[in-house]
Amino acid sequence: MEESFVPFGGIKNDLRGRLMCYKQDWAGGFRAGFRILAPTTYIFFASAIPVISFGEQLERDTEGILTAVQTLASTAICGIIHSIIGGQPLLILGVAEPTVIMYTFMFNFAKERPDLGRKLFLAWTGWVCVWTAILLFLLAILGACSIINRFTRVAGELFGLLIAMLFMQQAIKGLVDEFRIPKQENPKLTEFIPSWRFANGMFALVLSFGLLLTALRSRKARSWRYGTGWLRSFIADYGVPLMVLIWTAASYIPAGSVPKGIPRRLLSPNPWSPGAYENWTVIKNMLDVPVLYIVGAFIPATMIAVLYYFDHSVASQLAQQKEFNLRKPPSFHYDLLLLGFLTIMCGLLGIPPSNGVIPQSPTHTKSLATLKHQLLRNRLVATARKSMRKNSSLSQLYGNMQEAYQQMQTPLIYQEPSAQGLKELKESTIQLASSMGAIDAPVDETVFDVEKEIDDLLPVEVKEQRLSNLLQAAAVGGCVAAMPILKMIPTSVLWGYFAFMAIESLPGNQFWERILLFFTAPSRRYKVLEEYHATFVETVPFKTIAIFTIFQTTYLLICFGITWVPIAGVLFPLMIMLLVPVRQYFLPKFFKGAHLQDLDAAEYEESPALPFNLAMEGELGAGATLAEGGEILDEIITRSRGEIRHICCPKITSSTATPTKNPRSFQSPRLSEKAYSPRITELRGELSPRSSGRGKSSPGEARESNLGKSPHSSNK
Repeated sequence: MEESFVPFGGIKNDLRGRLMCYKQDWAGGFRAGFRILAPTTYIFFASAIPVISFGEQLERDTEGILTAVQTLASTAICGIIHSIIGGQPLLILGVAEPTVIMYTFMFNFAKERPDLGRKLFLAWTGWVCVWTAILLFLLAILGACSIINRFTRVAGELFGLLIAMLFMQQAIKGLVDEFRIPKQENPKLTEFIPSWRFANGMFALVLSFGLLLTALRSRKARSWRYGTGWLRSFIADYGVPLMVLIWTAASYIPAGSVPKGIPRRLLSPNPWSPGAYENWTVIKNMLDVPVLYIVGAFIPATMIAVLYYFDHSVASQLAQQKEFNLRKPPSFHYDLLLLGFLTIMCGLLGIPPSNGVIPQSPTHTKSLATLKHQLLRNRLVATARKSMRKNSSLSQLYGNMQEAYQQMQTPLIYQEPSAQGLKELKESTIQLASSMGAIDAPVDETVFDVEKEIDDLLPVEVKEQRLSNLLQAAAVGGCVAAMPILKMIPTSVLWGYFAFMAIESLPGNQFWERILLFFTAPSRRYKVLEEYHATFVETVPFKTIAIFTIFQTTYLLICFGITWVPIAGVLFPLMIMLLVPVRQYFLPKFFKGAHLQDLDAAEYEESPALPFNLAMEGELGAGATLAEGGEILDEIITRSRGEIRHICCPKITSSTATPTKNPRSFQSPRLSEKAYSPRITELRGELSPRSSGRGKSSPGEARESNLGKSPHSSNK
């Protein structure tokens, strides 16, 4: 995105581009038929469960003023409006943890002020939302979104790890509270005597850790050896809500032998209960707020505006990564403007505002890429088999598939042209056909395996439409009516889910990977290269990695410490904003430019793993089947932010021809993704697997790793 600060310029460009696509946004969704329900259901569960958890957190932190009813209503209303009139329909809106934190700070401030108190808390937050919206309007009008790229990985990953720490903090705090008597409860009730409180706490530990462990396990279902591909995909996609259901059911096992309040369950009023509509009429109390606090609301509003500008823009950016090959124009400025209107609306209704959320937004795009892949794949499989029945040659078959692929593209002249058509046939397929004398002869599935080869030919594309976003937001709204059912969920299950969100956000976070590398024994650092790893592991000296990580960790602890300060805690977003000038002007004075580029890369770059037994891997791949359905993109999407991993290794060159004598080597679809890193020699103290002869050290001998050491130091 080019940096342009012409007033209203970015908004005009966004509106002009998206209006031309608006009709097709709806038509494309309806043409997908019932298949659109798969990504809709997936993203619904990914949105609803966190929002319910945040509602329970707000209910405790605001003493029942805000509950899951308000968080669900905000997510549904804002999501529906954005799906209809928003610019980028791939962007998912929801109440996020930063909003919960800011509302908690504001409640603690308001309840201690006699002229505000609990009664005028929501009225005061209404004014905060008004000021926030004004600031968002200014940012959108002046084109501030065009500089979002200046928020590099340092800021994004530090913010992500801070949220993970806050998730884990809430999980621990919630579990500790399970052993205590809740506020505003009668301590004389049976379930609050010491023995039953201890029993409730221990049962809560079982439920929360049970949910945590099984949810983490279910997320890796696609790598299981058991079950069909469809079953593994189903468990991986829907395992978390399924585990919530299972552990909720398990909580009722001892129901007949324990008091009614054990275990404790979600506290939230039904939306039709008496007094449940008081929040929705908060606008009538806004003029009762003293003028001093109306003006003072500008301070927290500034912090929230900074948060929303950063979080909303980055979520939109990740949902529109160039690797998704989106063909419709982006919409950053207009979406930020619309967020301002949504923020005012939520403030006047007395509900917390919603903004773009991570990783739900890029996950939504990924699920629609899987849908588009399935639609294209079905068409190309039918085309390939039809060509084979007509005795077509390999080149004719490929030409027919290319023609079918082009026919599946949306014929809109104002869209961006498709970045790439079908990929080229694999060299191994061409060489195999040539070796069998079938390059110009009729081809069959012994040369071109339709089920396997077509997946390698298809580029990543996304079914860009609005229907899935609308349906998932409407389904979240339906949860409000299902509140009596949701109140059956034990609070301890939600604490387990908070811990799950914290741990699930770590993979793919390079900051976290550097922390782990920092504590890895020098003699074991070569193990990092045996898995997919970030590029900096091979290009940056370990001492530089350590210093950079210590700086980032210190900054993170300062930000986390600020959140513990009662009033000053509201200022923590400023620390995130401060990272922009720190990265641009401060860090280059202490780190080399090339090292900073690798440590703070704008995109997630990874080097491939190192295969130590290529022959064995070829044998395993010979009988393996390709990924099914939702597995297509899962291996290249990070779980922390939903970024596309870029497989590259700058130190690897290929100067040798691909061997063709052993046809079985072509049957491993992942073999071409692997590459050998010459640094394995210095890290393991032995020759590479591709080298002839034996190394100087036996495999059993330990040798200190040189990971990250400069070549000059190794020559001394």
